[in-house]
Amino acid sequence: MPPTTTDYSTDSLKAELNAKGLRMTPQREVILDTFQNLPEGEHLSAEDLCTLLKDKGHNISLSTIYRSVKLMARMGILRELELAEDHKHYEINPPRPLHHHHLVCMKTREIIEFKNDAILKISKKVADKFGFKLLDCQLTIYGVSPEGQRSIF
Repeated sequence: MPPTTTDYSTDSLKAELNAKGLRMTPQREVILDTFQNLPEGEHLSAEDLCTLLKDKGHNISLSTIYRSVKLMARMGILRELELAEDHKHYEINPPRPLHHHHLVCMKTREIIEFKNDAILKISKKVADKFGFKLLDCQLTIYGVSPEGQRSIF
């Protein structure tokens, strides 16, 4: 189950990893710190993260990054997103219940984040109807932006 706190600190991640029989590695700490310090609205693929970390002088292999982001996503610390590309992107999981959604241009790959309380309310109603406890809701809308439309014609 994802952490109930809205702040994913090194200590809270370490405690959760220990509870699962895993340990906090220096690589996991760097990855968590990187996601915590991303500008709002920025998403990283594992490849983007690898490049960013190499540029900052960290030598973490792509396979270690893949394993770490997958683990953090399963733990609820990172949010795994399938946007308009052939690979997943990740972002720090937003504090509950402040969910946000994504509008993706299929032509330019522009991603716009937006919030909409109505989407969250509908998600809660559907979850309640079937006896589910809502943990997350994501809406991704795919379309073509005005800029993308200009380049089509």
